[in-house]
Amino acid sequence: MTHVIRNTLWLGFFGGILVAWAVLYQMASGMGLDWVGRMSMEMDMGMEMPMDDGAEMPMDGMAIDGGAMATGDDIDAMPMGDMAMDGEAMPAEGMSMDGDMPMAMDHMDMSAMTRFGSLFGMWSIMMAAMMLPTLVPTLVNYERLMTSADGTRAGWLGVLGGYSIVWIGVAAIFAIVQIGLLRAGIIDMMGVPNALWVSGALLIVVGAFQFTRAKEVCHGVCHAPMNYFLGHWKTGFAGGVRMGLGLGAFCAGCCWGFMALGFVGGMMSLLWMGLATLFMVIEKLPQVGHYVTKPLGVALILGGLGVLAYPMIAA
Repeated sequence: MTHVIRNTLWLGFFGGILVAWAVLYQMASGMGLDWVGRMSMEMDMGMEMPMDDGAEMPMDGMAIDGGAMATGDDIDAMPMGDMAMDGEAMPAEGMSMDGDMPMAMDHMDMSAMTRFGSLFGMWSIMMAAMMLPTLVPTLVNYERLMTSADGTRAGWLGVLGGYSIVWIGVAAIFAIVQIGLLRAGIIDMMGVPNALWVSGALLIVVGAFQFTRAKEVCHGVCHAPMNYFLGHWKTGFAGGVRMGLGLGAFCAGCCWGFMALGFVGGMMSLLWMGLATLFMVIEKLPQVGHYVTKPLGVALILGGLGVLAYPMIAA
C-alpha cells in the first residue's frame, strides 16, 4: 500500500508538470506565437486581407451599399460596418474579403497581458512548469529521511506545498513588475523590451549575479537540500511546510535571474522556458551543479555584450 501511495503521488507530481507545459503551449498557440515567442507565419499571413485572384482593392474609392463611390475622407468618417465591396457589406470584425479567413487578431485577447489576474495566472503556471522539475532532488532526499528518520508522506507533501507557496508569491511579484514595465513603456505587450540595451543590460546583470556571494549561498542550499533538512528538521505536514518555505526562499534567491530573463525573449517564449528550466535543473544536480554556475554567468555576460554591440555591428 505504501508503494501505491508513493507511486500515485509521484505520478501526480509529474502529471502536474506536464499539464502546466500543455497549458503554456495552448496559451502561446492561442496568441499566434511560435516557439520563440514571436508571431507565427500563419498568423502573419492571416493579418493580410485575402483578395480574389487578380482583384485589387480600390484605394481612391469604395462602393457603399452598392451605390456611389466614397472618397478617402468619406471612408475615414464612416463606420466599418457601413462599407461594402461589390455591393456586399464588409464585416467590421475579422475583416474578411471572402468570408472564410478572419483576421488573426480576432483570436488574440492581448488585453489579458495588461491585467494582474491574467498575468498572475500565467506566471503561476510558468512557475509550476519550470520550478517543480527543480524540486525533484529535494523530494528524493526527503524520501530518504522517511526511512532513516521520522519523515512522513504528509511531510513530503508539506515540503511540496511550502515550496509552491513561495513560487506563487514570486509569480505575483513578477506580474506586478511586468505591469509596471509595460506602463513605463519599457516592454511591449508580450514582455519583450522595446530597446535592445534593456535586453543586453538584463543579460549582463543576471550573468554577473552568478558570481555573487548571494548566489553562492542560495545555490549551496538548493544544491544540497539534505544539509538543509538535517539542520532545520521538522516533523509532520506543518514541519514539511516550514522546511518547504525555507527551501523555496533560497531557491527563489538562486533562480530569480533565470525567470527574469523572460523579459529578454518574451514571456510566452517556450524556447526560453525550456532552456531556463534545463539550466536550473542542471545547476541543482549534485554531480555537476557547482561546475556550471560560473560558466553560465560568463555565457550570459557575453550574450549581453553581444546584444549591446549588435546595433553598432549591424550599422
